[in-house]
Amino acid sequence: MKTKSIQLSFLFSISFLFVSIAQNSDEKAILEIMAQQEKAWSDGNLEGFMQGYWKSDSLTYYSGARITKGWQTTLDNYKKGYPNKDYTGTLNFTIDQITQINDGAYYVMGQYHLKRKVGDANGTFMIIFKKIDRVWKIVADSSC
Repeated sequence: MKTKSIQLSFLFSISFLFVSIAQNSDEKAILEIMAQQEKAWSDGNLEGFMQGYWKSDSLTYYSGARITKGWQTTLDNYKKGYPNKDYTGTLNFTIDQITQINDGAYYVMGQYHLKRKVGDANGTFMIIFKKIDRVWKIVADSSC
């Protein structure tokens, strides 16, 4: 009986370790995407910034009490709102929480900080990442 208890404890520990490793590698991949977004935005490369998003008409962006649908529409709105480097400035994220929703999805809560010539802008966000074709993509974004 003691042997079975030790075996079960060992199996549970190994299972927990694999789940932790998978979650940590997922979180690392998500943070890498966000770091790439910071760089692209700070370089004034809005198309590069958008590579972190799901290129789909189903992408959902919510900000300013307005819902935007679609990757291209979201990019077009960014281009209108941030027409040049004076407006894009330098982007930094502060990640407050990364939470697994299920095996293929996470939500990330945090803050954005824009240092700009036209005036700094700061706010909060919650984004949802989903693994699509083995790649993490933002499928929904809510920013204030």
